Amino acid sequence: MSHDSSSARIVAGLRAWISTAAPGAMLPSTRSLVSQYGASPVTVQQALRTLAAQGTVESRPGVGTFVRAVRLARPNDYGWQTAALGAPQARVPQLSAALRTASNDVISLHSGYPDRELLPERLVRTAFTRAARSSAAVSRSPAAGLPELQAWFAGELESGTPAGVAPPAPNDVVVLPGSQSGLSSVFRALVGAGRPLLMESPTYWGAILAAAQAGVEVVPIPSGINGPNPEDLVRAFEQTGARAFYAQPTFANPTGIQWSAGTAGDVLDVVRRYGAFLIEDDWAHDFGITAEAHPLAARDDSGHVVYLRSLTKSVSPAVRVAGIVARGPARDRILADTQAQSMYVSGMLQAVALDVVTQPAWAAHRRGLSRQLAGRRDLLYTALRDHVPGAHVAVLPGGGLNLWVRLPDATDLSRLVLDCERGGVVVAAGDEWFPAEPTGPYLRLNYSGPNPGAFPEAARIIGAALARQLELPPSPQPAPLS
Repeated sequence: MSHDSSSARIVAGLRAWISTAAPGAMLPSTRSLVSQYGASPVTVQQALRTLAAQGTVESRPGVGTFVRAVRLARPNDYGWQTAALGAPQARVPQLSAALRTASNDVISLHSGYPDRELLPERLVRTAFTRAARSSAAVSRSPAAGLPELQAWFAGELESGTPAGVAPPAPNDVVVLPGSQSGLSSVFRALVGAGRPLLMESPTYWGAILAAAQAGVEVVPIPSGINGPNPEDLVRAFEQTGARAFYAQPTFANPTGIQWSAGTAGDVLDVVRRYGAFLIEDDWAHDFGITAEAHPLAARDDSGHVVYLRSLTKSVSPAVRVAGIVARGPARDRILADTQAQSMYVSGMLQAVALDVVTQPAWAAHRRGLSRQLAGRRDLLYTALRDHVPGAHVAVLPGGGLNLWVRLPDATDLSRLVLDCERGGVVVAAGDEWFPAEPTGPYLRLNYSGPNPGAFPEAARIIGAALARQLELPPSPQPAPLS
């Protein structure tokens, strides 16, 4: 038995003992616990430290370890803060369920991040070691980012630039501490509080949050299996006077759709016609499966497309680094806002990110990642088809991390999410991906999470919960998943 599992076994046993003990009762000595559990003193001490950190026991040096007495907190009245704070200027959405940390004993389909085994862990660890030995460990980076990393972001777009279009320069890039802060900066700098921002619907919940924090007025634009209808975009520009449109043309979160080439060209034409910005969020650039990312920013040298690409999900959640490519005064305004918020991005994290993405093994990792994502996507899709009658997936995504699942109209989504969790499956309700009212009951299911072998069991639990709710008859054949 491993050291960690032995410690967990002792923790579980002591919790059971503590549940029947009186507050202040003394726990058995370390020597007794070593004998009882057949573990080393180090393992026993680790278990006791775990219990102490959880507030279950308290240690008295030289005396022993005791069951901690429950202290009833005196209720505090924070009513005075209501007058001090006043009414909020805008209702800021709560953080998404996608950020929730779930225990290891449940099947997690809710997360917004890929599992650890899908990350280039060896490259990341090596990069941190090298960066720690370099000047990056003790230096302040330039406000706009390390020049070498700026050049890398610009070069990634240059590789897809067609003939006759000037590629971006390294100085067009601003390096950011993650895409979330980048969205906030762009919305503040290019839109401004109280002014309209067109936004695909459904869309990334973090963009909705950033818009609320920036105080902009969101105008939803419905997006179908090929992207938004350019005519809807024209009407919205005409009616609102908006000068910016936020969108995810490639493997959108949550839907997984990729704009058709025709839609991409039409949208770019509309944006140019109205003298507006297209804020292109290319979050899934590194997660292609059967399709590749073709950023619209590579086709625009007139400054209409402001391009955002993050490395946080594809390199490591511990490396929160992203880049914005913007030209002209728009770039200057974005840089001024980012400086006011964070001054500069950690040189260590930039050095690590640059090290990882410039290694020859990075390309090999991405090829392997594509194959792994394909297997996981298809496994979850098949499991849903077999076990969830009435589910509908409009698009089998050519990339990204998620399936966007439409459920029957009569579904009580909140109840379904709760019933699934009681059954051991954590799912994300689709409501929070809509900038306005949801258009139906959806689940966003992440196929890049841990333990893909449990996908069939997860689908069975979801299907059973849905069947109980809607009183669906059992089907002798797997229900088709569109």
